Amino acid sequence: MTKPPKYWDKAKKYLSKKDKVMKALIFKYRDKTLTTRKDIFFSLCKSIIGQQISVAAANSVFKRFKSACNGKINPKIVKKITIQKLKKCGLSRQKAKGIKELSIKFSSKSFNPNLIKKMNDEEAILYLSTLRQIGRWSAEMILLFTFNRENIWPVQDIGLLRAISNNYKKKYLPPMKFVNFLRKKFSPYCSVATWYLWRSIDNEPIQY
Repeated sequence: MTKPPKYWDKAKKYLSKKDKVMKALIFKYRDKTLTTRKDIFFSLCKSIIGQQISVAAANSVFKRFKSACNGKINPKIVKKITIQKLKKCGLSRQKAKGIKELSIKFSSKSFNPNLIKKMNDEEAILYLSTLRQIGRWSAEMILLFTFNRENIWPVQDIGLLRAISNNYKKKYLPPMKFVNFLRKKFSPYCSVATWYLWRSIDNEPIQY
């Protein structure tokens, strides 16, 4: 894990001035910040595992997946694991195929993550989405956690929507008009706002 992004403290001050709810959350969860591994293959595997299941379920499956990799999650090792063995970790067939194909593309260098550094957010999301099992949500998680992009607002994320409902006293699902209003309000630091909203519903910091 690394230190928090350089923009983190500046973002906290900005958001605290912009929004009372955000100010309270930043104060309440002042003990920890977003951290990253800077390991895109690891993070892509974790994001595929975490698709459409709870944080607790994802952590359980990931633990078994890590064990199947003998604690070393990299393309060379994952490439050798059979689809059947991946399924025994708790992965669906589609997720298992996605992770398997990911290891092949990284091993053959047919996917180049270094290109993402030169792309804007939308370009990067489109490029990441060329990978099997990686849609917009997973791509946004990679940009937020691995590349530390500061203005990611993942409106498809169930946790974010639930946190908005809880903290702003809105019904679930919150009106998209209000979600977009918050995006404009929190920009250019939507990633930081997202992270604190996640913390409000899950005390353990989310990591990919």
